Amino acid sequence: MLIIADNNIPYAAEAFARFGEVRLVNGRSLTAEAVKDAEILLVRSTVKVDEKLLGAAKPRFVGTATIGTDHVDLDYLAKRGIAFASAPGSNAESVGEYWSAALLLLARRLGLELAGRTVGVVGVGNVGRRVVRRAKALGMNVVKCDPPLARSTRSHEYRPIEELLAKSDIVTLHVPIEKGGTDPTWHMADEGFFARMKPGAVFFNLARGPVNDSKALAAAIDSKKLAATIIDTWENEPVADPRLVARADIATPHIAGHSFDGKVNGTQLLYAAVCKLLGEKETWKPADSLPPPAVPRLTVEADGRSVEDVCSEAVGALYDITADDARFRATMHHPEAERGRLFNDLRVNYPPRRAFGYTAVILKGGSERHKQALSGLGFRVSAM
Repeated sequence: MLIIADNNIPYAAEAFARFGEVRLVNGRSLTAEAVKDAEILLVRSTVKVDEKLLGAAKPRFVGTATIGTDHVDLDYLAKRGIAFASAPGSNAESVGEYWSAALLLLARRLGLELAGRTVGVVGVGNVGRRVVRRAKALGMNVVKCDPPLARSTRSHEYRPIEELLAKSDIVTLHVPIEKGGTDPTWHMADEGFFARMKPGAVFFNLARGPVNDSKALAAAIDSKKLAATIIDTWENEPVADPRLVARADIATPHIAGHSFDGKVNGTQLLYAAVCKLLGEKETWKPADSLPPPAVPRLTVEADGRSVEDVCSEAVGALYDITADDARFRATMHHPEAERGRLFNDLRVNYPPRRAFGYTAVILKGGSERHKQALSGLGFRVSAM
């Protein structure tokens, strides 16, 4: 069979070659002609999968190596009986690591002590749960808001959004895009949302761009309602508003989930789905293909240092989030017609970023609290 795969899906050829011919393509220029003979189509979020693309094709399976599915016409696939799979949770650890790096950097810049402060996590799915874990590892209090989970679990641990906004020093969004239904999230963070936040709070949007109203966010920044803003997802992607980029304290081109290991997890999930569809055993193991981490071991001196300072050193040694910010800001000097292409280029050519868990941290001195915090951030820790 013919398998068409986006060339930005790592190890697609290695994983799927046993099933037939694997043809790697540039997803951004994928055409109906290119996929008309495909039995399996594997994409990322840059490909709009709908009748226009698949009208002349007869695929058995379509998979997206992403957690989001808003680029796929699921109703159309269902109507045609085309099997479908996505990769929920594949990049959740990556987003959690980005969140940690951004928060620790911001705390240093602003002179904030994180322990004892309150984080409001809106959306407690695969990503939100990992953010909760990291916030607690840093000694922070957590308020969680997730209406669907509140209804299904009937648990009082999920609080109303009004309570979260009133209590939280940091508000972080991790919800899907929903324009309608019981729990719409389109422009959830609007003028009223920011008005209800604590003065001097910090705002993160690592979800989807349209979850916040960009004009309302800009006004909240300009009025000093917000002490700082971290934005990874933008309205009207791939063209971000340069005025909002300039206002943000940390601005990146939708790469929070772009760690190399997160992408490989996406490949693994699609491979498992195809094996199930075809009734085949899973034989490809991504661990056999992974390169060694750039920093396999890291020694950190902890005696006489705060937990936050030690965590900042460890995280900074693996991920320099300021480099992502600088590369993105540099594109804002180009004409609008070029900025969209440059946004996509930054994502396609994103430098390999490995998960924290592949680095063994050797802790010199310090306390059990230091070890617990580093472990909570995802590191493998041992004491010297």
